[in-house]
Amino acid sequence: MHPITHASARPDHPAIIMAGSGEVMTYGQMDVYANHMAHLLRSKGLKRGDHFAVLMENNIHYLPIVWGSQRAGTMMVPVATRLTAPEICYILKDAGVKLLITSTKFDDRIEDIRANCGGIDILVLGGEGEENFETLLAAQSSEPIEDQAPGQYMLYSSGTTGAPKGVRPAPPPDDDILAVNPLVGLAVMGAGMPADGSMVYLSPAPLYHAAPLGWCTTAHRLGGTVVVMEKFDPIDALETIERYRVTDSQWVPTHFVRMLKLEPEEREGHDLSSHQRALHAAAPCPVPIKRAMIEWWGPIINEYYAGSEGIGMTLIKAEDWLTHPGSVGKAIHGTIHVCGPEGEELEAGQDGLLFFENDLIPTYHNDPEKTADAMHPKGWMTLGDIGHVDEDGYLYLTDRKSHMIISGGVNIYPQEIENLLVTHDKVMDAAVIGAPCPDFGEKVVAVVQPMDMGEAGEELEAELRDFLAPNLSKIKMPKLFDFRPELPREANGKLYKRELRDEYLAKAEAETESA
Repeated sequence: MHPITHASARPDHPAIIMAGSGEVMTYGQMDVYANHMAHLLRSKGLKRGDHFAVLMENNIHYLPIVWGSQRAGTMMVPVATRLTAPEICYILKDAGVKLLITSTKFDDRIEDIRANCGGIDILVLGGEGEENFETLLAAQSSEPIEDQAPGQYMLYSSGTTGAPKGVRPAPPPDDDILAVNPLVGLAVMGAGMPADGSMVYLSPAPLYHAAPLGWCTTAHRLGGTVVVMEKFDPIDALETIERYRVTDSQWVPTHFVRMLKLEPEEREGHDLSSHQRALHAAAPCPVPIKRAMIEWWGPIINEYYAGSEGIGMTLIKAEDWLTHPGSVGKAIHGTIHVCGPEGEELEAGQDGLLFFENDLIPTYHNDPEKTADAMHPKGWMTLGDIGHVDEDGYLYLTDRKSHMIISGGVNIYPQEIENLLVTHDKVMDAAVIGAPCPDFGEKVVAVVQPMDMGEAGEELEAELRDFLAPNLSKIKMPKLFDFRPELPREANGKLYKRELRDEYLAKAEAETESA
């Protein structure tokens, strides 16, 4: 299964629809575009295995560029659109890219990138002169290149706990670009996605992230239509499902929270009857949020746990989740091992560092130390998450190891507190971090985005403390509530806790110096 075969069989079938503008690209048009793109990469001197980067908003070009790379055998490096010019340059240099494809949306950063990343070719969608991407693309041949080979992605971590690191995948097992992709089997056999080309798949998240890239390209391998939202908005998402008769979709918990916070008439005023399967991942979903979504959408919500490293995946369907609330499912790819501080395997029900055993293990680009730190002596790899497996084999996530707060010698997992806070009617979003404390090492700080900033203050803090008290011990209760109009959350749902921790660390250091 590959877009090439669908372009031959159904060239006029929509491959991509932009949700906001309604712009359409058919499979036949995407096939031509991908061939143009493969030739363009070759014309820029990129051979199989060479790296190029894409810094681009969600648009009609993104996925065809991906498919061009998949024919040229190149390593595509998607770059997060939220990053500053220095952060982008860090990735471009670290990845050793030869070409950057971007758009005029990033004019505020392109000049700095050009000045600080000398030697890298830059092509700009909507650009001028020799840098105009469309002109150069249109000049290429529509025929396949002679040396077609499967391409890969090198995804960079979001940098939530330090400098971003590139996840270098293991080499593709087969040189045939039409070879079966493992994710297709997981999508069909595990998630129940149709293989008959009838799928209409909604992607509400930024395409540079691992999940949208993986699932959108899987939908294309299955011959489906991918509906891409330019930017997530809860009402727009519901309208898009109704307008395009969406059958399948993929979300993150923050999307669910924002849709559930809509007024009842806004939530209930759309025909969602076409919607048959909804996947979600990226972060553990609070149990009350997941339960409310199942009550609203029905038992169509399937959850999985995985990472950019591709070392393993779990899956749980709604019916099983209702009998195992809070679980992210059983392993469908890789084998799970829960280990203690010395690497020893723990019994069912005990929290420990999670490792996946897999035949294909990636490395972190230019960082053998990080790769070594992620490895178990037996050759298993961890994503850095803590959790446990119950007697039935279902996995439960506790939190990220790097997010753990140690206060007075007690381990505190922020996720537990965050999951409670976001269920409060007056809370839109919440982040819980550890801030420096002279007495206990760290103190618990809750950074909260209220539904209405006008309600921020002592009264709301008291209300939230009363709300948390029945479920939290005193040591876990936030010592400080910090109300803000917005949290530093990536569009893919990732929370930049590092920015918040760094901010509080700088405050503590300044207070120490002035004392």
